[in-house]
Amino acid sequence: MSRDETYRFFRALLLVHLWLLILPALKAQEKNTEFIKQNFPKEKHELLKDALRNIKEGDLYYQYGNRATYLQALDYYLKANDFNPNNDDLNYKIGKCYLVSLEKSKAVFFLEKAARINPGIAPDIQYLLGQAYHFNQMIDQAGRAYTTYLSGISGKGNEQAVKEVQKKLKECEVARKLMGNAEKVTIENLGSNINTKYPEYALVITADESKLLFTSSRDNTVGGDIDPIDLYYYEDIYISPRISDQEWSVPLHPGKPLNTEYHDATVGLTPDGQKLLMYRGDNGGDLYESQLKGEEYGNPVKLPRPVNSKYHEPSACYSPDQQTLYFVSDRPDGYGGHDIYSCSIKDGRFGDAVNLGPVINTEYDETGVFMHPDGKTLYFSSQGHPTMGGFDIFYSVLEQGVWSEPRNLGFPVNTTDDDVFIVLSADGRRGYLASYRPGGYGEKDIYRVTFHGPEKPLVDNTEDNLLASIIEPFRQAVMAPVAESRTSQLTLLKGTVYDAVTLEPLGAAIDITDNSIGEVVSSFESNMVSGKYLIALPSGKNYGIAVRADAYLFHSENFDIPQSRGYQEVEKDVYLNVIEVGKKIVLRNIFFDFDRYTLRPESRAELNRLLELLKQMPRLKVEISGHTDSFGSESYNQVLSENRAKAVVEFLVAAGIDKTRLIYKGYGLTQPIASNATDEGRQLNRRTEFKILAK
Repeated sequence: MSRDETYRFFRALLLVHLWLLILPALKAQEKNTEFIKQNFPKEKHELLKDALRNIKEGDLYYQYGNRATYLQALDYYLKANDFNPNNDDLNYKIGKCYLVSLEKSKAVFFLEKAARINPGIAPDIQYLLGQAYHFNQMIDQAGRAYTTYLSGISGKGNEQAVKEVQKKLKECEVARKLMGNAEKVTIENLGSNINTKYPEYALVITADESKLLFTSSRDNTVGGDIDPIDLYYYEDIYISPRISDQEWSVPLHPGKPLNTEYHDATVGLTPDGQKLLMYRGDNGGDLYESQLKGEEYGNPVKLPRPVNSKYHEPSACYSPDQQTLYFVSDRPDGYGGHDIYSCSIKDGRFGDAVNLGPVINTEYDETGVFMHPDGKTLYFSSQGHPTMGGFDIFYSVLEQGVWSEPRNLGFPVNTTDDDVFIVLSADGRRGYLASYRPGGYGEKDIYRVTFHGPEKPLVDNTEDNLLASIIEPFRQAVMAPVAESRTSQLTLLKGTVYDAVTLEPLGAAIDITDNSIGEVVSSFESNMVSGKYLIALPSGKNYGIAVRADAYLFHSENFDIPQSRGYQEVEKDVYLNVIEVGKKIVLRNIFFDFDRYTLRPESRAELNRLLELLKQMPRLKVEISGHTDSFGSESYNQVLSENRAKAVVEFLVAAGIDKTRLIYKGYGLTQPIASNATDEGRQLNRRTEFKILAK
């Protein structure tokens, strides 16, 4: 073959190759069909008029550029698209509208079609395609679209736009990593008793999961009006007790005063359900508190400054001891957007608002704050930490005053769409969140997440000195092994306070003392109607529990919970005795060293409670008695018990109590209240009591 023939051969081969490359592109390019008479037969002219009318109506809403108006425009655009599905501009607008809807998956079809018909339909077409792919977890396609868009805007004075696209590309990297290493979870819809065609979200639960409160925009809300801004019904709060492990009751709509004609939303709940934190849209968005009065929540009271401000405060929660409030605000002294702050609470007064700092807060928004009943694990949503897209849920642990680096909860709890709020059960095995997922009942639904993972073996109930002394037996349920990645180290103490004689439930004050420092660290109240109480006790402390009510002797318990103790539930009913002659109580937080009768420092709080009772009732005369187990000789135990009772009396006399009001006795091993054959029984028998002699 000559040189010319060779040249012509390769030239022809190159042309064929180029044609093969161009042909798919030409084939992919679709013809744009304008909404003009020439493109439609005469018999379709009336339908054309209807389509043009729908486009005009849609454009009236579309021009405002917000979510509500886009969704209104979408209805009209879809009608026009039924007539002519091959118009570049209409497909572009439909795709853009779908991106702000719940059906984001549909945006891909329309945006791809718009780009095929006219690749230059709009400057942001590749960015919108990137968003559509991103929302639908088509991560590789999203990355290519974002990269194409980035190349077109770089170096053209679009620094903010470049920054946002670079952030989107990083989100794609995070999504690819997390989706490739999915968390072991089960996600279940809570069912038709809770979820409806309307949105359900912003849920809160009691620590034992016995009651669920949530927010919904339904047609039966107080007032029944629609918010003109987002076209949803105004929000109301709903309450649903749990029927069984798998079923919740049909929600109660409590009406006024909890709900109003405008927005009322749940944001936080104390572990016992006695205090509800809620959001109302007045003053730019403020936080309120409503207290449970018997079976109903009372009139909400606005939280004071420095919590509320002229800025937006959309989210809050209490620490389990109710000594700290965590809340979200977009006040200008933060790191950017909405930040998380804390306020200490003492004697009902709020301290200064303190920003949680750059480990937690970013230049973007943080919101949806929830403190776990363990008192140290903070869950929140963030746009600024490494997310899969939009908001993701993170958690950080407070250790010795320092927050750990926030950790992403992972896929599929988090998705490439916004994931804004989660609450967890006390044991850490289950979480509850609201999101839009395939197969739901309509708008956002409430789901339960069960976390799986490496499990820890059950700990024997008698392993450590959990209860230093209890007169009556208690019912204890240690939950199933918890996932190591979500271990909760706390004891959930719950029960009912009763009158010891009538067995009527009592509303009572419950003080929690850190015996190591001798100070009351938190106070609670049992429900005034049901008498029920629930307290979360994080592991690692020696707790004194004092239950008191007017005209009754106080009741005390001791919980010495080592740091290594995992999650457990203890059910303990408390029976209070009326103050009358002959009644006695066990002082369960009086401590002595082994075989000694010197009062240990951990006894201070209990001694002060007894001292206060004697001061309040100056005519009261009491006997302080000491008791031992059966170890040692009878004579030795008699002397030891008497000296211990004497030590208590000497403390009270030194504190100003007339010694004629006090006598002490040692009973040694003669009055056991439990068997001395077991460690638990001997522990119950080693005790200090006081008995009323006169009043």
